[in-house]
Amino acid sequence: MRTLVARLDSDGDVLLAGPAVRAAATAGEVVFLCGPNGVRAAELLPGVTRVIEWECPWIANPAPEVRPFDIEAITALLHGVRADVALILTSFHQSPLPLALVLRLAGLPKIVARSVDYPGSLLDVRLTGDEDVPEAQRALEVALAAGFALPEGDDGRLAVVQPPKSPLGPPYVVVHPGATVPARTWSPDRWAKAVVALTAAGHRVVVTGGPAETALTGHVAGACGTDLGGRTSLLELAGVLAGAEAVVVGNTGPAHLAAAVGTPVVSLFAPVVPAARWAPHGRHVLLGDQNAPCRGTRARDCPVPGHPCLDQVDPADVVAAVAEVTA
Repeated sequence: MRTLVARLDSDGDVLLAGPAVRAAATAGEVVFLCGPNGVRAAELLPGVTRVIEWECPWIANPAPEVRPFDIEAITALLHGVRADVALILTSFHQSPLPLALVLRLAGLPKIVARSVDYPGSLLDVRLTGDEDVPEAQRALEVALAAGFALPEGDDGRLAVVQPPKSPLGPPYVVVHPGATVPARTWSPDRWAKAVVALTAAGHRVVVTGGPAETALTGHVAGACGTDLGGRTSLLELAGVLAGAEAVVVGNTGPAHLAAAVGTPVVSLFAPVVPAARWAPHGRHVLLGDQNAPCRGTRARDCPVPGHPCLDQVDPADVVAAVAEVTA
């Protein structure tokens, strides 16, 4: 059997699809359809046989134009996959039906997804209801509805392929200040003060970030931290996170990557999306006002002056949270 699993968002979203992928992989090959920002994570998921990249115009931000040629091309490509079943994994605010239409036109014989809208003939198995459950569980429920189950001994945690060993000798704490959505992370100066506070508390601090975040990581690391900004692939970052005592991070992909390698997380979590769904899927401490005025807005940029949900968190709170998760 060949299963197509679709999750068209970013790295963190793709990592949360891991348990569903492993369940589908018990029946055969898994082809993973994802957006450009999710390819690196898809390549790390155990059970994935092949990755197909597509910038979906109703998911990507900023969104590309809808062009007939592009839709025809992805339809033809998916037809060539010849999958037996497709699992469409979405967040609570996304509809699976546009992609279901493309998959139906591509000849997929069975399509399974969660949909609050009437799907007509677009879905063969439709899950309804949308409780506040962790995103990884939400995705796994789609796989279960398709008839797949986790293999014996698999506890449903996040997982990635074995990363390389960290080049850093223990012990150390990772601070990851960046995020693709600015509202979901701390202000740069707060991060810098946290590095100073952690260092003063006796921790060796390593600051990580992507190639576009080197100015940020350099500022945050300052004179106290070791700056690894732009120096690791996602797989290498997984190794650095795996070697850490704890990871301090906003609501962004590396929080889920840390959970996938079993490292506890101190999560600077803005309530623009619900923590019940998106908090790290493993041992963690949540910091931030979860009842702030921005709650549930899904805002990309903080809609409240001063970013109070997170910027009222003191660096001393981070030091205490690291002590809690590493106790």
